This record gives sequence, C-alpha cells and structure tokens, in this order.
Amino acid sequence: MSAMEVFEQSIDINASAAVVERCISDRILMHRWLNPVLRCEPVGEWSTDVGSHSRFVIQIPLIKPTLNSTVVERKPGLIVWGFEGFFQGRDRWECQPQAKGTRLLNRFEFEIPNPLVSWGFKTFAENWTKQDMQAQLRRLKLLAEEMQQE
Repeated sequence: MSAMEVFEQSIDINASAAVVERCISDRILMHRWLNPVLRCEPVGEWSTDVGSHSRFVIQIPLIKPTLNSTVVERKPGLIVWGFEGFFQGRDRWECQPQAKGTRLLNRFEFEIPNPLVSWGFKTFAENWTKQDMQAQLRRLKLLAEEMQQE
C-alpha cells in the first residue's frame, strides 16, 4: 500500500462564505472553475448532502479514468468528498469567513494503491496536479468575486 499524500492550498476571496460555498456546491458553477478535462457527473440526483454520490471523470480519450465519490462530511461552509478508484482518499473544501471575505482551504489527501499507477502519477502528473489545483482556486476566486458584485 502506498503512503498517504496531502496537497493543501488556500486562497483569499473577496466574497462571502455563502457565495464561495455556492461555487463549490452548485454543479453548473463548479464546471466554470474545474479543469475543463474534468467532469463531475451525479449518480442519481445532484446533491452535496452526506451520502450523495457522484463521479469525477477525466476526459482522456478511450480510458476516461473515473473517481467515484461520496459526500462524507457536510456542514455550512464545509464539503468533504471521499473517493475511490485509481485514487483513494478525501477532497476537503472549507470556507473560513474572514474580516473581508473568505479564505477557502482545499485539502486533497489520497493514496494510490496500484504501484504502477502510483509511479505514473509521481513521474508524469504530480506537479501538474498541484499546479492545476492552484489554477482551479484562482478560477473559483474570480467566479465568486464576480458573483459577489452582482
């Protein structure tokens, strides 16, 4: 079994925690800041309530790697997706209200049980994944700040 990896980053957003949370929990809005090659598909009705299921599909022709996810923790300002597939772990999104706006904390903790997939990830995708997660936060910040102005 591989060791647990943790990627964590945060960003300050000039928008209320409610607006930021809406950007994370609304699937239509989510697709405005997610990487365009990543699609989130509900399993049944879309929801971010505990126990709700979805799948994140990487749009790579032919293979389309998929992570099956379940909301494992939910309260105002917090959504934690647990997932299984080629990765196993959790993706935590927490809105922390600040004096001016919100700090959004994203903590992605995972392990890759398959040694070959783990090697491939470390060799080819680890740095790209970290950069992409930071780019997603910047896109989410722009979206939330735009929505706050409306």
